[in-house]
Amino acid sequence: MAKSDFDWHAAALTPDTIVTENYRTTQNMRRFVRAFVPGFTFSRPFMAWIRENTGITLADVVAEAKRRSAEK
Repeated sequence: MAKSDFDWHAAALTPDTIVTENYRTTQNMRRFVRAFVPGFTFSRPFMAWIRENTGITLADVVAEAKRRSAEK
């Protein structure tokens, strides 16, 4: 399987963006999630959850961020 060349640093992110196997937690990604969940902080378990779930959309990531934020 070919590795994705998606640029997590500079690409325009949308809720339909698919998490690829080369996912990186970048400032671009943090800004995207915080636009939907203000003040959300990325924990190591959350970042691992994203990496373990390639193929999900960023809408799924935002939903999980909202769920984790509500637990606090």
